[in-house]
This record gives sequence, C-alpha cells and structure tokens, in this order.
Amino acid sequence: MKTPGRRITAAATAHEWAVVTIEGKSCIEGIAKQGLVQRTGLSTRDLRAVDPGLSYPSSIFGRERAIVVNLEHIKAIITASEVLLSNSRDPLVEPVRRELESRLAGGTQKLLSPNNAQGGQESTNDVPRGATTKALPFEFRALELCLELASKRLEMETLALEKEAYPALDELTHNVSTLNLERVRQIKSRLVGISSRLQKIRDELEHLLDDDVDMAFMHLSEKLMYQAYVGQSSRFDFYKQPSQSNEGSDRDHEEEDALQEEKDDENENETVIGFRPNLDELEMLLEAYFVQSEGILNKLTTLREYVDDTEDYINIMLDDKQNQLLQMGVMLSTATMILSLGITIVGLLGMNIHIPLFDVSPSLSFWEATGGVIGAVWVSISLSWLTTGR
Repeated sequence: MKTPGRRITAAATAHEWAVVTIEGKSCIEGIAKQGLVQRTGLSTRDLRAVDPGLSYPSSIFGRERAIVVNLEHIKAIITASEVLLSNSRDPLVEPVRRELESRLAGGTQKLLSPNNAQGGQESTNDVPRGATTKALPFEFRALELCLELASKRLEMETLALEKEAYPALDELTHNVSTLNLERVRQIKSRLVGISSRLQKIRDELEHLLDDDVDMAFMHLSEKLMYQAYVGQSSRFDFYKQPSQSNEGSDRDHEEEDALQEEKDDENENETVIGFRPNLDELEMLLEAYFVQSEGILNKLTTLREYVDDTEDYINIMLDDKQNQLLQMGVMLSTATMILSLGITIVGLLGMNIHIPLFDVSPSLSFWEATGGVIGAVWVSISLSWLTTGR
C-alpha cells in the first residue's frame, strides 16, 4: 500500500505536457517520466532531448512508437495519434499548441480502403498501399508544422538582423566611433548565434535525408498498418524470411547467412523493422525545409561577408590614419632636431668668449650662420619627405 508521502513524491515528479490529439483537441496533462516512457516507448535517454531543463542541441530522430523533435523552442514527442509538447507554460510554446490545434483539426486524414471502395464508404483507419490518401500521415503533418515554425522563427530573426546590420555597417564606414563599433560587435555576436543554430538544423535534416533507415523509423502510421495488415497484400515490399522447412541442408543455411551478412547497413536495419516504407513523402518534406534552411543560411553568409568586408575597410582606414600619425611624428621629430640645431648655433655665437670667428665682420658671420641653419633645415625637410614617401 502506497503511503501519502510516496503519492506526493510521485505527483511532484510529474511534469506538465500539452497534449494535442489527432482530432485537434488539446489539454494539459501531468505525466511522470515513467508514465511517459510507457506511453511513447521512448527511453529515458531519449527524453533528455525534450527536457526543458537541459541544454540539448537541435535534433530529430525516430523510434519504434514516437518521433522526438527538439527544434529551437519546440520540444515535442510525436506519436501516431497525438503530440506532446514539453514546457507547456512557456509563452513561446503556446502559439505552437494553438497552431497544432488549428492545423490538425482542419486536416484529419481520410483514407479510402480498397475493401470498402466499392461500397463507397470512407475509413479514417490506416490502410495499405492500395488506399487513396488525401493528406499526409498525422506524424508527418505534426513534424512539418514543427519544422515550419522553427524555420519561420529563424527567418524572422535573420530578417530583423539584416534590417539592423546593413545600416549600422554603413554608418560605421562613415563614422568610426566607440558606439558604432559596439553596435557592430553585438550584431556579429547575434549573427554567429543564429548561424550556429541554423547550421545544426540543416545538418540534422541532411543526416535524415542521407539515412533511409532513420526515415523509415519515422513512419509511425505505416508501422501500425504493417502490424495490423501483416500477411495481407500491402503497400510494403517485404523481405523474404529464411525458410523454416527442415528440407534445407546446413550448407544452404550457411550460404544464406553469409549472403545476409553481406547486405549493406540499410537493408539490415530495414529487415529489423520488418518493412520497407515508401520514403518519397517524408523525403520531399525534409528536402523542402532543407532547401529553406539553405536559403536562410545563404543570407547569413552574405551578411557575414559584408561584415568581414566592412572590417577590412575599417582596418585599411585605421592603417592609413596610423601612417599619417607616423608621418606627423617624423615631421615633428625633424622640426625638433632642426630647432635644436639652431638653438645650438645661436648659443655658440652668443657666448661671451673670444674666438677667431669673432675677428671677421659681424655681418658676414651673421649671414653665414643664418645660411647654415636654413641649409640644414632644407636638407632635413627633404630627407623627411623622402623617407615618408611624400
């Protein structure tokens, strides 16, 4: 018998999740981690990706009964019949929940089964390949919405950054000040942050597109179809299982095992899940958002190049200013040396001692001294201009 204290502890470990069903209805449920594991079939390690208290990189991966989505502010678990949103009290998650409600309520999948097509009856159950679909499976529609909202948020941040960055960079080229440099530094920091977040999403989509097995695991509805219609004609291409008859020899079994081991990793993993689904729908969906992420990333790359070009231009301007200051320093040093030379000559001529120089005519001594000082000044100025390249 459970004590009240244990019941309180169990309730305290439950976290609130926003649950959106396939009909577009939503509610807030308190679900403990163990209950979530039983409900979705995920491991506790997989649940860390959607834990709001942990900083986990963007990721999308499929498991036997659920798809885990961690994109920006969206941390969701998608099953074949519902979507569970983590951190339901977050203001950024509320628009996601409302959008899921409106999209899923207006896009419930309807299928026409071959068995009841002659009777004209419509079925909302999942059926094999012979069925006619009017919409994507539920898990794909939910995944598409998560990708759309995450891409839209990054695109809005990119557009806002572009509107702020280009005028700031142009202002910096005309007026290099501490305020403008600080603005550009903040813009570059935001640019690096958005680029890294977008690059992670792009890499995750590229990884999924390159791995057919991961995409196959994300066909949750088709897995349920396979389990429900196993043994009947379906839309899947089944792998032939080894014969269970006792007529085969041990050598035949060994050859079959050797051939099975030589298959590539894709076929091996597809044999594990038991069917080979049609990946075209999911592949087109992922490719669309992969191209969109590439386009946003190109905008950020262009902005980064503009920032780098502006930095190069500013460095050239600063180098020119530094050269001018160095030239001014050389000129001042030359003027100081010439002035010191004149002061030395005047000091020598002003001494109250008798030297042979004083025996000549005073006017001659004056002009000789003056000519010597002027000549020294001219030579010094010429040398300074030659050394500075002017």
